[in-house]
Amino acid sequence: MRREGRRFTNSLTLIAALGILFCILIPIINPASLFSEHFQFIFAAISLVTMYFFIHLSNFLSAYFLYQFNRPRRNQDFIIVLGSGLINDKVPPLLASRINKAIDFYWKQAAVNTPPTIIFSGGQGPDEGLPEAEAMQNYAVEKGIPLEHTVQENRSVNTYQNMSFSKEIMDSLKPEGKYKSIFTTNNFHLFRAGIYARQAGLNSQGIGSKTAFYYWPNAMIREYVAIVVMGRKRHMKICGTILGFALFLTVVSFILS
Repeated sequence: MRREGRRFTNSLTLIAALGILFCILIPIINPASLFSEHFQFIFAAISLVTMYFFIHLSNFLSAYFLYQFNRPRRNQDFIIVLGSGLINDKVPPLLASRINKAIDFYWKQAAVNTPPTIIFSGGQGPDEGLPEAEAMQNYAVEKGIPLEHTVQENRSVNTYQNMSFSKEIMDSLKPEGKYKSIFTTNNFHLFRAGIYARQAGLNSQGIGSKTAFYYWPNAMIREYVAIVVMGRKRHMKICGTILGFALFLTVVSFILS
Protein backbone atom coordinates (compact mmCIF):
# COMPACT_ATOMS: atom_id res chain seq x y z
CA MET A 1 0.00 0.00 0.00
CA ARG A 2 2.88 2.36 0.66
CA ARG A 3 3.99 1.92 -2.95
CA GLU A 4 0.65 2.89 -4.49
CA GLY A 5 -0.73 5.26 -1.86
CA ARG A 6 -3.18 4.73 0.98
CA ARG A 7 -6.75 4.55 -0.24
CA PHE A 8 -9.93 2.83 0.91
CA THR A 9 -9.82 0.68 -2.24
CA ASN A 10 -6.50 -0.78 -1.11
CA SER A 11 -8.40 -2.48 1.74
CA LEU A 12 -10.94 -4.19 -0.50
CA THR A 13 -9.21 -7.58 -0.23
CA LEU A 14 -9.72 -7.56 3.54
CA ILE A 15 -13.37 -6.60 3.09
CA ALA A 16 -13.83 -9.36 0.49
CA ALA A 17 -12.19 -11.90 2.83
CA LEU A 18 -14.65 -10.94 5.57
CA GLY A 19 -17.48 -11.31 3.06
CA ILE A 20 -16.31 -14.81 2.08
CA LEU A 21 -16.05 -15.76 5.76
CA PHE A 22 -19.60 -14.49 6.26
CA CYS A 23 -20.84 -16.62 3.33
CA ILE A 24 -19.14 -19.68 4.83
CA LEU A 25 -20.67 -19.12 8.26
CA ILE A 26 -24.21 -18.46 7.02
CA PRO A 27 -24.95 -22.11 6.01
CA ILE A 28 -23.48 -23.29 9.31
CA ILE A 29 -25.56 -20.89 11.38
CA ASN A 30 -28.61 -21.40 9.11
CA PRO A 31 -30.44 -18.19 10.07
CA ALA A 32 -33.55 -19.38 8.21
CA SER A 33 -34.19 -21.86 11.02
CA LEU A 34 -34.46 -18.97 13.47
CA PHE A 35 -37.44 -17.44 11.67
CA SER A 36 -40.96 -18.46 10.83
CA GLU A 37 -41.41 -20.70 7.80
CA HIS A 38 -43.24 -17.80 6.16
CA PHE A 39 -39.87 -16.12 5.62
CA GLN A 40 -38.49 -19.00 3.57
CA PHE A 41 -39.39 -17.10 0.39
CA ILE A 42 -37.17 -14.20 1.49
CA PHE A 43 -34.21 -16.48 2.16
CA ALA A 44 -34.77 -18.26 -1.17
CA ALA A 45 -34.75 -14.88 -2.93
CA ILE A 46 -31.50 -13.91 -1.21
CA SER A 47 -29.95 -17.18 -2.41
CA LEU A 48 -31.17 -16.48 -5.94
CA VAL A 49 -29.71 -12.96 -5.91
CA THR A 50 -26.41 -14.40 -4.65
CA MET A 51 -26.40 -16.89 -7.53
CA TYR A 52 -27.15 -14.08 -9.99
CA PHE A 53 -24.09 -12.12 -8.90
CA PHE A 54 -21.97 -15.27 -8.89
CA ILE A 55 -22.84 -15.81 -12.57
CA HIS A 56 -22.21 -12.12 -13.28
CA LEU A 57 -18.79 -12.37 -11.59
CA SER A 58 -17.97 -15.46 -13.66
CA ASN A 59 -18.78 -13.55 -16.86
CA PHE A 60 -16.57 -10.66 -15.72
CA LEU A 61 -13.62 -12.96 -15.03
CA SER A 62 -14.08 -14.68 -18.41
CA ALA A 63 -14.03 -11.32 -20.21
CA TYR A 64 -10.96 -10.27 -18.22
CA PHE A 65 -9.16 -13.49 -19.23
CA LEU A 66 -10.01 -13.11 -22.93
CA TYR A 67 -8.85 -9.47 -23.01
CA GLN A 68 -5.35 -10.56 -22.01
CA PHE A 69 -4.86 -12.16 -25.43
CA ASN A 70 -5.41 -8.97 -27.42
CA ARG A 71 -2.49 -8.26 -29.78
CA PRO A 72 -3.12 -5.11 -31.91
CA ARG A 73 -1.26 -4.63 -35.18
CA ARG A 74 1.75 -2.32 -35.30
CA ASN A 75 0.18 0.25 -37.58
CA GLN A 76 -1.37 2.57 -35.00
CA ASP A 77 -1.54 6.35 -35.32
CA PHE A 78 -2.05 6.98 -31.61
CA ILE A 79 -1.47 5.35 -28.25
CA ILE A 80 -3.56 6.67 -25.36
CA VAL A 81 -1.99 6.20 -21.93
CA LEU A 82 -4.62 6.33 -19.19
CA GLY A 83 -3.67 8.14 -16.00
CA SER A 84 -4.16 6.65 -12.54
CA GLY A 85 -2.91 9.29 -10.12
CA LEU A 86 0.41 10.67 -8.93
CA ILE A 87 2.13 10.25 -5.57
CA ASN A 88 4.05 13.30 -4.39
CA ASP A 89 3.81 14.61 -7.97
CA LYS A 90 5.77 11.58 -9.18
CA VAL A 91 4.75 8.69 -11.42
CA PRO A 92 4.11 5.68 -9.11
CA PRO A 93 4.88 2.07 -10.17
CA LEU A 94 1.29 1.35 -11.23
CA LEU A 95 1.20 4.29 -13.63
CA ALA A 96 4.78 3.70 -14.75
CA SER A 97 3.82 0.21 -15.92
CA ARG A 98 1.17 1.74 -18.22
CA ILE A 99 3.65 4.21 -19.68
CA ASN A 100 6.29 1.51 -20.11
CA LYS A 101 3.76 -0.62 -22.01
CA ALA A 102 3.15 2.28 -24.40
CA ILE A 103 6.88 2.90 -24.77
CA ASP A 104 7.49 -0.77 -25.57
CA PHE A 105 4.78 -0.75 -28.25
CA TYR A 106 6.09 2.56 -29.63
CA TRP A 107 9.57 1.18 -30.26
CA LYS A 108 8.29 -2.11 -31.66
CA GLN A 109 6.13 -0.24 -34.17
CA ALA A 110 8.89 2.28 -34.94
CA ALA A 111 11.10 -0.63 -36.00
CA VAL A 112 8.67 -1.70 -38.74
CA ASN A 113 6.41 1.29 -39.41
CA THR A 114 5.82 4.99 -38.78
CA PRO A 115 5.95 5.57 -35.00
CA PRO A 116 2.67 6.52 -33.32
CA THR A 117 1.88 9.65 -31.34
CA ILE A 118 1.50 8.96 -27.63
CA ILE A 119 -1.32 10.83 -25.87
CA PHE A 120 -0.84 11.07 -22.11
CA SER A 121 -4.29 11.43 -20.61
CA GLY A 122 -4.83 12.66 -17.07
CA GLY A 123 -5.88 15.88 -15.37
CA GLN A 124 -4.68 17.51 -12.18
CA GLY A 125 -6.10 16.33 -8.87
CA PRO A 126 -6.65 18.66 -5.91
CA ASP A 127 -3.61 17.20 -4.13
CA GLU A 128 -1.34 17.25 -7.18
CA GLY A 129 1.09 20.02 -8.12
CA LEU A 130 0.93 19.28 -11.83
CA PRO A 131 -1.34 17.42 -14.26
CA GLU A 132 -0.83 13.67 -14.60
CA ALA A 133 -0.38 14.17 -18.34
CA GLU A 134 2.65 16.39 -17.77
CA ALA A 135 4.25 13.99 -15.29
CA MET A 136 3.66 11.06 -17.64
CA GLN A 137 5.06 12.95 -20.61
CA ASN A 138 8.18 13.89 -18.63
CA TYR A 139 8.64 10.26 -17.63
CA ALA A 140 8.37 9.02 -21.23
CA VAL A 141 10.72 11.69 -22.59
CA GLU A 142 13.28 10.72 -19.94
CA LYS A 143 12.95 7.15 -21.23
CA GLY A 144 13.87 8.28 -24.75
CA ILE A 145 10.52 9.00 -26.45
CA PRO A 146 10.86 12.09 -28.72
CA LEU A 147 8.92 15.03 -27.29
CA GLU A 148 7.42 15.78 -30.72
CA HIS A 149 5.79 12.34 -30.69
CA THR A 150 3.88 13.08 -27.49
CA VAL A 151 0.74 15.06 -26.65
CA GLN A 152 -0.80 16.00 -23.31
CA GLU A 153 -4.49 15.62 -22.54
CA ASN A 154 -4.67 17.31 -19.15
CA ARG A 155 -8.39 17.86 -18.51
CA SER A 156 -9.77 14.41 -17.74
CA VAL A 157 -10.68 13.22 -14.25
CA ASN A 158 -12.04 9.75 -15.07
CA THR A 159 -11.67 6.99 -17.65
CA TYR A 160 -14.58 8.11 -19.80
CA GLN A 161 -13.09 11.59 -20.07
CA ASN A 162 -9.69 10.03 -20.82
CA MET A 163 -11.25 8.47 -23.89
CA SER A 164 -13.53 11.35 -24.87
CA PHE A 165 -10.94 14.14 -24.58
CA SER A 166 -8.26 12.02 -26.25
CA LYS A 167 -10.67 11.44 -29.13
CA GLU A 168 -11.05 15.21 -29.49
CA ILE A 169 -7.27 15.52 -29.80
CA MET A 170 -7.05 12.74 -32.37
CA ASP A 171 -9.93 14.21 -34.36
CA SER A 172 -8.14 17.57 -34.42
CA LEU A 173 -4.87 16.01 -35.56
CA LYS A 174 -6.59 13.78 -38.11
CA PRO A 175 -9.64 15.82 -39.22
CA GLU A 176 -10.63 13.22 -41.78
CA GLY A 177 -11.21 10.80 -38.90
CA LYS A 178 -9.23 8.01 -40.50
CA TYR A 179 -6.87 6.88 -37.80
CA LYS A 180 -6.07 3.83 -35.72
CA SER A 181 -5.58 3.98 -31.98
CA ILE A 182 -4.97 1.78 -28.98
CA PHE A 183 -4.90 2.53 -25.27
CA THR A 184 -2.65 1.25 -22.52
CA THR A 185 -3.69 0.60 -18.96
CA ASN A 186 -3.16 -2.14 -16.40
CA ASN A 187 -4.42 -5.59 -17.32
CA PHE A 188 -7.14 -5.55 -14.65
CA HIS A 189 -8.57 -2.32 -16.12
CA LEU A 190 -8.75 -3.37 -19.79
CA PHE A 191 -12.34 -4.59 -19.84
CA ARG A 192 -13.91 -1.52 -18.22
CA ALA A 193 -11.68 0.88 -20.17
CA GLY A 194 -12.81 -0.82 -23.38
CA ILE A 195 -16.44 -0.16 -22.43
CA TYR A 196 -15.70 3.53 -21.90
CA ALA A 197 -13.82 3.69 -25.20
CA ARG A 198 -16.89 2.45 -27.06
CA GLN A 199 -19.12 4.88 -25.17
CA ALA A 200 -16.82 7.72 -26.26
CA GLY A 201 -17.10 6.63 -29.89
CA LEU A 202 -13.62 5.12 -30.13
CA ASN A 203 -12.90 1.92 -32.00
CA SER A 204 -9.81 1.39 -29.90
CA GLN A 205 -8.25 -1.78 -28.57
CA GLY A 206 -6.39 -1.98 -25.29
CA ILE A 207 -3.11 -3.52 -24.22
CA GLY A 208 -2.50 -4.17 -20.56
CA SER A 209 0.58 -3.92 -18.43
CA LYS A 210 1.20 -6.46 -15.72
CA THR A 211 0.07 -5.61 -12.22
CA ALA A 212 2.13 -6.22 -9.09
CA PHE A 213 0.89 -9.34 -7.30
CA TYR A 214 0.35 -7.49 -4.02
CA TYR A 215 -2.00 -5.03 -5.75
CA TRP A 216 -3.89 -7.36 -8.11
CA PRO A 217 -6.57 -8.69 -5.69
CA ASN A 218 -7.60 -5.19 -4.61
CA ALA A 219 -7.59 -4.00 -8.20
CA MET A 220 -9.78 -6.85 -9.46
CA ILE A 221 -12.32 -6.37 -6.68
CA ARG A 222 -12.43 -2.64 -7.37
CA GLU A 223 -12.94 -3.26 -11.09
CA TYR A 224 -15.77 -5.70 -10.46
CA VAL A 225 -17.50 -3.27 -8.12
CA ALA A 226 -17.13 -0.56 -10.78
CA ILE A 227 -18.64 -2.86 -13.42
CA VAL A 228 -21.58 -3.60 -11.12
CA VAL A 229 -22.10 0.13 -10.53
CA MET A 230 -22.04 0.78 -14.29
CA GLY A 231 -24.96 -1.64 -14.71
CA ARG A 232 -26.67 -0.69 -11.46
CA LYS A 233 -30.05 0.10 -13.06
CA ARG A 234 -30.26 -3.35 -14.64
CA HIS A 235 -29.12 -5.07 -11.43
CA MET A 236 -31.61 -3.09 -9.35
CA LYS A 237 -34.46 -4.10 -11.65
CA ILE A 238 -33.54 -7.78 -11.58
CA CYS A 239 -32.82 -7.97 -7.85
CA GLY A 240 -35.78 -5.75 -7.02
CA THR A 241 -38.11 -8.01 -9.00
CA ILE A 242 -36.81 -11.13 -7.26
CA LEU A 243 -36.99 -9.65 -3.77
CA GLY A 244 -40.30 -7.94 -4.45
CA PHE A 245 -41.90 -11.19 -5.61
CA ALA A 246 -40.49 -12.98 -2.56
CA LEU A 247 -41.94 -10.30 -0.29
CA PHE A 248 -45.30 -10.67 -2.03
CA LEU A 249 -45.28 -14.44 -1.49
CA THR A 250 -44.31 -13.92 2.15
CA VAL A 251 -47.26 -11.58 2.73
CA VAL A 252 -49.63 -14.00 0.99
CA SER A 253 -48.28 -16.83 3.14
CA PHE A 254 -49.02 -14.85 6.30
CA ILE A 255 -52.53 -14.00 5.09
CA LEU A 256 -53.40 -17.58 4.13
CA SER A 257 -52.09 -18.93 7.41
